[in-house]
Amino acid sequence: MCLLGADGGPLRVDVRTSARQGEVRPTVVVCHGFKGFKDWGFFPRLGERLALAGFTAVTFNFSGSGVGSCEGVVDEPDRWFRQTLSNDLADLDAVLAHLAGSGEPPWLALLGHSRGGGIAVLQAGRDRRVRALVTWAAVSSFLRYSPEEVVAWRRDGRIQVANARTGQVLPVGTALLDDLDLNGAGSLDLIAAAGRVRVPWLIVHGRADETVPVSEAERLLEASGSPLAALRLVQRAGHTFGARHPWAGSTRELDQAIGWTAEFLGQALG
Repeated sequence: MCLLGADGGPLRVDVRTSARQGEVRPTVVVCHGFKGFKDWGFFPRLGERLALAGFTAVTFNFSGSGVGSCEGVVDEPDRWFRQTLSNDLADLDAVLAHLAGSGEPPWLALLGHSRGGGIAVLQAGRDRRVRALVTWAAVSSFLRYSPEEVVAWRRDGRIQVANARTGQVLPVGTALLDDLDLNGAGSLDLIAAAGRVRVPWLIVHGRADETVPVSEAERLLEASGSPLAALRLVQRAGHTFGARHPWAGSTRELDQAIGWTAEFLGQALG
């Protein structure tokens, strides 16, 4: 499935389900993080596991991911350069609108990893179609750079981002900063959005997360407006729960996160 992204380019979407023809199942939409994409490491396997657990799993590439193929190389650098968080949010809304328009069931859930977890929180805080929320290693703030880095970013008109996996070093333009300046205290305020979440919310985080500290999960839990929010910590797990790209097999930590997620969604959407 291919939709139109917020930047005017293609929005690539995959759907996985084990439902029979005409069978209606709850739908889980999965949001990848910064430098991620729908075919990264655990995402295809997560989709498969959710499908086997009785859900329709939808994964997609945010338009600003810059990734057009399953290999994960940024082959659309202009889209990567122009990425914004507001575009991410609009991309997710486009996916949900398509699902609603195609007759998908009203019981939708969101699952987001890292920055994608933050986007899922924003959407869940404003969208009544969302009936459950799961965040993995989610950020509690989108501004991840020091004041000195921001000054240099403004001065140079870009910031260089290295992808250790592919060896690519790619610039991100100031549109991302402009978006945060304009909307950081409004539509992109994660803590305020967390306070508007009323649906069941499972927060999963690795105790050894080297990228997003556990304190950010605790902050989201404290800010949550949901009486059914819960935090579960995975012992010895890092930011990706031990998974890698290219896929090298599952890990005990990832299996635990997926198991908790499937159980939670079965209860929340059942």
